[in-house]
Amino acid sequence: MRAFDGGGGEGRRRDPVSGTMAERLTALLGREVRRAARAGSNHDWDIFYAELVDGTRLFVKSLSRGVPVSPVLSTEARGLDWLGQAFGSPAIEVVAWDERIVVLPWVEEREPTPRAAEWLGRQLAGMHLAGADSFGAEWPGFIGPLPVDNTPSRDWPSFYAEQRLRPFLRRAVDQGGLTPADGRIIEKVVDAVPDLAGAPEPPARVHGDLWNGNVIWRDSDAVLVDPSAHGGHREADLAMLALFGLPHLDRVRDAYNEAAPLAEGWRSRVALHQLYPLLVHVCLFGAAYRTTTLEAARAALS
Repeated sequence: MRAFDGGGGEGRRRDPVSGTMAERLTALLGREVRRAARAGSNHDWDIFYAELVDGTRLFVKSLSRGVPVSPVLSTEARGLDWLGQAFGSPAIEVVAWDERIVVLPWVEEREPTPRAAEWLGRQLAGMHLAGADSFGAEWPGFIGPLPVDNTPSRDWPSFYAEQRLRPFLRRAVDQGGLTPADGRIIEKVVDAVPDLAGAPEPPARVHGDLWNGNVIWRDSDAVLVDPSAHGGHREADLAMLALFGLPHLDRVRDAYNEAAPLAEGWRSRVALHQLYPLLVHVCLFGAAYRTTTLEAARAALS
């Protein structure tokens, strides 16, 4: 959501896919869409910018042509709705969705500021404290294009070990991103999760894929996009913000800690929570993330 080009200017050949998208959006929204422009693709979906006749701008994700119907985008929409039920939630609102498309408001992105970071920390704490009925969720799980097991569980250590770490560890080894020897090192972490998890906490309402790219900054606040929403451990969202270098992270964390103090020893568990998204990255992008993943595993054990 960093630039907007409505497309379709005079003398420019009309993209038939964009024209079809404008018609689809008009039917879905019940409001006339003046134009839609394809802006690229990611995984199994295409990105569009759209504009209503009143000038309202929209951001659209649609399953690509030829891709079978999948719950990946409807799950994203359901997750955003669920996160947004928490008072003051920073999750972006959903304009509309169906089995192949999700429509979001257009956001004019700004440079992050300390004030916006503090706001994000407070609102993220409130979203987490809204809680969940269990660890997991009542809808299918995805992180990016990859399915995850959201079967509800009452026990976070077993949920994290068996429904997050172990499946992606197996996949990473099977695909060759990690060697069998690497796998044995990480398996030690998986087996030790009950001992490494810290004091039990109730299920938090977590974003689940909260890296820097899923935070869109505005003038005095921010919105969160592209969740893998579920009932999880609140330290996981904060650990992932740290993984890829969120601007003003200290301000976010300090404001969060004032609103919802973190449990003793949280710093020692950052690597444990980062291991899951790193394994996902190995599955998606291969051995480029091998070294960082092994470093996280060793740090978690230490």
